[in-house]
Amino acid sequence: MLRPPVSRLHNHSSTGARTTPARAPVPRFARLRTIFAALALGMVGSMASATADGSDPPEPLETFQRSEDRLFRVGYRLATANAAFCDQTVRVSGLLIHDAGSYNDPAAVRRQFGLLGDIGVQAVAPLSPADAAGIRQNDTILAIAGRTIEAEWPLTNPRWQRVSALRDVVDDALSRGTLNLSLRRAETPALAASIIGVPACPTRFELVDSKSSAAADGSRVLVGENFPGLAYDEASFAAAIAHEMAHNIMRHPQTFAEIGWKRKLVRLSERDADRLMPWLLQNAGYDPAAAVRFMRTWGPKHGGWIFRKRTHDGWDERVEFIEAELAKIAEAAQSHPAGLADWQTGFVPELEIPHEAN
Repeated sequence: MLRPPVSRLHNHSSTGARTTPARAPVPRFARLRTIFAALALGMVGSMASATADGSDPPEPLETFQRSEDRLFRVGYRLATANAAFCDQTVRVSGLLIHDAGSYNDPAAVRRQFGLLGDIGVQAVAPLSPADAAGIRQNDTILAIAGRTIEAEWPLTNPRWQRVSALRDVVDDALSRGTLNLSLRRAETPALAASIIGVPACPTRFELVDSKSSAAADGSRVLVGENFPGLAYDEASFAAAIAHEMAHNIMRHPQTFAEIGWKRKLVRLSERDADRLMPWLLQNAGYDPAAAVRFMRTWGPKHGGWIFRKRTHDGWDERVEFIEAELAKIAEAAQSHPAGLADWQTGFVPELEIPHEAN
């Protein structure tokens, strides 16, 4: 039985030694195997040794947190804004937690972020239920649903299992109604927060250490900490994330896991993800033309020969396919009372699933 394939945006550059302290592998990511090389993008680039104003660069842990925060905020915005058109939804809080115990040096992580325990708040999406509840980045989670972290969730081996289990507990509480948390921040008494989630398309957004690609595996969008798109303006970066989210929405990884790798169909799946990308951006409040800007920025630098493989249209052709959607999006948004672009009715995929996959 084939494992779900991943749609992947690659950075083929040589990055040298990794400076970010290692975090235990994200569950399942190390076991993923690519059946189709989706949207393979090469880039040569390196991290600057100093910031633009001449100051020292941030610590690796801080850089990782900033990147994960950016990914999470963009992902939350895309997933919640398009929930009305997804076939299935989940309840989300806009809260992302991480586990100091999953890093190589837990004490250094706790010191860096001022945590009073291992489980901390890595990111809070603006205007989310977690934000409204007063939760802040680098708060320490003491208890979830009345169960204390220390008593109920000891360190695990492998190390990633604890935070994975905690995220599942959070998701389960939100699905049932209310998520109750006990938190601490420096020099304050324990805080209590009750959160009722909001609907979102069912995709998680995770930053992966030591990687330089972006991928969709059917349930998650995984972005490497060295992914070049993290340096793009927010709308262009959101376009890259929307492309991968589109693969999940249209269930491309699951489809190719069932029917096997078929070059012509893979090409159509990539085209459909490109075409759905600006629809998702429109509903999240981004300029849908940012999808064109992303491809025009990325394509000439990273397209080259690999974009001419038969599994992909050329980057210039991809721009044309994206641009063709913009007028449809404008018309759909004009006719919708909330200005949303209903891609369930206005978007027509080119990929037709063969009978054997049904």
